[in-house]
Order: sequence, then structure tokens, then C-alpha cells
Amino acid sequence: MDNTLLIAPILGVAGMIVAFFIYRYIDKKPAGEGKTSDLAGKIHQGAMVFMKREINLLAIFALLIGIALIFKDPHESVAFFFGAVCSSVAGFIGMYTATKANVRTTIAARDKGQASALSIAFFGGSIMGMTVASMGLIGLGVLFIVYCTNSVFNMGGAENGAHVIHGFAMGASLVALFYRVGGGIFTKAADVGADLVGKVEAGIPEDDPRNPGVIADNVGDNVGDVAGMGSDIFESYCGAQVATIAIAATMAAPALSGLEAVRPDLMFLPLALTSVGLVCSLLGVLLVKLFSSKNPAEALRIGTIGAAVLFIATAYFLIQFMEISTKVWWCVVSGAVGGIIIGLVTEFYTGSSPVQAIAKSAETGVATVMIKGLAVGLESVVIPLLTIAGIIFVANGQADLYGVGIAAVGMLATVGITMAIDAYGPIADNAGGIAEMSKMGEKTREITDSLDAVGNTTAAIGKGFAIGAAGLAALTMIAAYIQVVNQHHLELGIPELNLSIGEPEVLIGIFIGGVIPFLNGSITMNAVGNAAYEMIEEIRRQFKEIPGLLEGTGEPDSERCVDIATRAALKRMIMPAVLAVGAPVLVGFILGPATLGGMLCGALLGCVLLALFMSNSGGAWDNAKKHVESGNHGGKGSEAHKGTVVGDTVGDPLKDTSGPSMNILINVMAIVSLVIAPLL
Repeated sequence: MDNTLLIAPILGVAGMIVAFFIYRYIDKKPAGEGKTSDLAGKIHQGAMVFMKREINLLAIFALLIGIALIFKDPHESVAFFFGAVCSSVAGFIGMYTATKANVRTTIAARDKGQASALSIAFFGGSIMGMTVASMGLIGLGVLFIVYCTNSVFNMGGAENGAHVIHGFAMGASLVALFYRVGGGIFTKAADVGADLVGKVEAGIPEDDPRNPGVIADNVGDNVGDVAGMGSDIFESYCGAQVATIAIAATMAAPALSGLEAVRPDLMFLPLALTSVGLVCSLLGVLLVKLFSSKNPAEALRIGTIGAAVLFIATAYFLIQFMEISTKVWWCVVSGAVGGIIIGLVTEFYTGSSPVQAIAKSAETGVATVMIKGLAVGLESVVIPLLTIAGIIFVANGQADLYGVGIAAVGMLATVGITMAIDAYGPIADNAGGIAEMSKMGEKTREITDSLDAVGNTTAAIGKGFAIGAAGLAALTMIAAYIQVVNQHHLELGIPELNLSIGEPEVLIGIFIGGVIPFLNGSITMNAVGNAAYEMIEEIRRQFKEIPGLLEGTGEPDSERCVDIATRAALKRMIMPAVLAVGAPVLVGFILGPATLGGMLCGALLGCVLLALFMSNSGGAWDNAKKHVESGNHGGKGSEAHKGTVVGDTVGDPLKDTSGPSMNILINVMAIVSLVIAPLL
């Protein structure tokens, strides 16, 4: 075995060690006492209870699918369970750390100021980033050594063992579906209920300790925006690498010659690139620490762009060292630069003049807030979609479908810093909530609010990046699906699959695929609406029945609200999982591989469009509310404020539940199709 293949799992283990030391650094920071410590404990405990119950339900689904895979290939079943475990561990560690970092950020803001608070919040998020990247490298690195070399199982060459790794991506995708959708339903049921009853009906501030839904809202930030987003990015990160390995395994000899490389090197390159990306992500984290005394947004931007620039430069020397054509490096550049463009465009639409325009429209009522927000969301789709098209054009022109896969890997390689910045947002949000509930005063709240405002933007950027990455990863998996089907057909003497829109079965598939994102959106929006109804009724009941609650002398029953959100999320996340896993299986085996290929194409476009529209309109409404609350257009309590609160309430399930679920929907459908491809 070539010892260079060990680089991925070794760096993965090193990344986990770094994450552990960062955690130890955070854990030693003061965690408050008295009421502050009690509030942080309730948030942590609520998150742990939800995660435990969610994992129990997830285990049942994983067991059923894993047993079914045994009949196809026992090795693939093992890889499936390994992928599910790696994804679960990444999400759990990130969430656990976030619930420890939030209160420490609050105390740092009170005692030491903004720079210290920013460092703790960001380092808390960086543990999520390091864990996602490291667990991906450990899982895929070990499976590559075991199945794609002849050192353990002699499968007759690297290409013959590549199909086993598909199971790993499928396991990661299943966990992502449960964590993201379940967490999204939980957090938005709590958020919508707390906002509508607390802010609009009772007229009390956000994160007011009198509101029974506030603890559940803070719990939701961790289970949805940390564990959920982490597993979301993890599945795209692994899916892009798995699909690129699959494409390399089935490439024709002329294509190999054109890239001046041998098949094993092209198969290993995605892992080599992400290994380098982990190191660059760590350097990006250090850059943020170095510039933490500056404006928070500037420090985070320096870290993100700095890591990407370092990765692009390092990738050039890596590809040269592996004696692969420079054409492949240009594919890396297109993906990395494309990711930055999508992030910057998302930042503009959710944190700049479009947000101010929505806030101004609130002066004329709720209707104009809704109209303006929808317009912003629709417009925000244009440049990211054109950017993805540009990435495909450049990458395909340089290295065909393999180039598209490498572009997806290039976009995701620095996931360590990208995920760190995204997970920073919920930690800063929780820190502000704890400061408000603990009554720490205006100075502390100003610091946490400034960190939270940046966090809202970084969260929106993270969602935009996740959507672009998921779209490219899914496209890569669809390309791999076509090549695997054609390889199988070639062995059986069947004509190759040709996804021509002139073929009726392909057109039928496109229309079926176009329907699925809208159906998924309806299911998840209804799930939040119904769960929020239960939450609203409970908060109203407590305000009426608990003596002195609104006066501040009574104690809210926050555990009851956490339980309602938990039960609602677990019950209502089953249908999206059944839809994502079941649709490809039914269409593939009943209508055939051509219809399934068409369905994947239709679903890909629908998912990316809806995801960007939902995420950006929701993010813009959220920040428009924050803009008014900072004293503009009448400030808190004004009619404009009430209008933006309603806009934010509508946008919440769009940006945090339905929108993010689209990423996972298309990736789950694509990887399930890739796994069943040899059977069609």
C-alpha cells in the first residue's frame, strides 16, 4: 500500500485532536453562576434530550436501510452504517460544544469585551468545522484504503471497490435529513411561537425570561443551526468526494490520457484536496483569532477568504506533485471562487441595501414587507445560479464530468472554516439570549447584539454556500449515476443511457422531479405551522394560568415547551425522509433508469431554486427586523417593527426549515439513485 494514502485519516485524527484542545480551551473559561448557569444548563439539557430521542428514531430507519443493503452488498451496508455514525458524531460534538460555548461567550462579553467574546464564539463554531472535516477524512480515508486498494479486500483494482464507498455517503445523507429537518421543525416551532405571543401579543422583548418559549427557541438554535447545518455540510462534503471517486473509477481510457494521470491517482485526488483543505481551514481559524480585535465581520471575512486563497495555491502544488494535468487545478479554482461569489451575493441580499429597503417598506404595513421580501428572495437566485452554471462550464471544459466533481470538492475543501463561521452564529445568538434573560445590562447586550447581527449574516452566507455546494455535489452524483448505469448496461449488452429531452420517459421524469421539491416544501412548512400552533397555545396558556408570570414574579414552565417542540419535530420529520428515500426507488424500479435520471435533473433545478429563494428571503426579513430594532423607522414597538416581526416569522421556516431541507432532499435522492444504479 502506498503510504501517501494514509494522509487523509491521519490528518482527520489530527483535526479531531485540534478540536479537542480547542474545546478544552473553551471549557476552562468562566461559565457564570446562579441564574446564568441555570439558564445555560436548561439550554444544554433540552438540546441533549432532543438529540437522544432523535437518534433513537434515526437508528430504526438506519437499521432498516442497512439490512436492505446487506442483500445488495454486505460491504456497502458496513460503509452505510459507518457513514451514519461519522455524521452523527460530527453533529453531536458540534451541538454539545455550542451549548457550552454560548454562556462562556456571554460572560466574556460582560467581563472582557467584544474581542474575547468573538474569540470564544468563533472557537466554539470552529470545533464544529474541524469535526465535520475530520470525520469526513477519517471515514472516507479508511474506506478508500480498505476497499480501493488491494491491501485489505482484494476486489481486483481500485475501480472495482469504489462502489462500496457509495454506502458511506448514503449513511451521511440519511443522518443529515433527520438532523436538519427535525432540528429545523423544532427550532422554528419554538421561534415562531415565542415571537408571535411574546413580541406581538404580550409586547415583551425578545429573549425575555418571562416567555416560556425562549428556552426552547435557544435549544432550537443548537439542534437546528449547529447539529443540523453540520450534518448538512457533512453530507455534501462527503457526497462530492464519493461521486468524484465514482466518476474516476468509470472513466474511459482516452479521458485518463487527456488528464495525464492514472486512474488510482484521480480517484485519490478528492481526498488529497480535502486533506490540504483541512490544514488551510485551521490556518483560516488562526487568522480570525489574529484579527479578532477588529470589526467582527471583517475578521470572519479575512479568515474565510484567506483560507480559500491558501487552498487554491496549495492545490496547485499538490496537483503538480501528483503529476496530474493543470486542467484539473482550474476546476478547483472554479469551485473555490464560485463558492466565495455565492457567499458574497448571499451576504449582499441578506445584509445590505435590500434589507434596508424591506425595513423601509414596513412603514406602510405588513403587506409591503411581504411583497418586498418576496421580491428580494426571487432576485437573489439569479447570480448564484449563473455562478453555478459558470462553474460547470469551466470545469466541464477542462476535465469533463470529472472536472465538475473536482469543482464541487474545491468549493467544499475548506469546510472547516466555512462551517466554523456558520456555527458561530447560533452561539452568538444564544449568548445574547442568556445575557437578556440574566439581565446583564445594556453594555453586555450591545456586545452580544453586535456579534449576533454578524452571526445572522454569516448564517445566511453559510446557507447560500451550503445550497451551492449541495447543488454541485448532487450534479456530480447524478453524473456518477449515469456512468455507473452505462457501465452496467455495457456489461449486459444493453444500449447506454441517454438523457435526451426528446425521450418521453426522460421528460416524464423531469416533471416528476420538479414536483418533489414543492411537495417537500409543503410538508415541512405545514410541519412548522402545526407545531407552532401547539407552541402558541401552550405559551398563551401559561401566560393566563401561571400567577404573576407577565409581572415577573412567576416561573415559566420551559420544559413543557421543549417537550412540545421535540414531539412535534420527531413526528413530522418522518414524511420528508420517506419522500427522499422512497421516490428514487419507486421511480427507478417502476419507470426505469431513464425516468429516474430525468427526475434527478428536474429535482436538482427545483431544489436549488427553491432553496436559494427561501433562504435569502427569510434571511432578509430577519435582518430587516433587526434593522428596525436598532432604532430605524420608529424602532422597537412601532408599527414598522410589528410589520417586520411578522415578516421575520414567515421567513423563519423558509430559511431554517424548508429551504435547508432542499439541499438534503436532492443529495439523498442522488445518492440513493447512485446506490441502486447497478440494479436498474
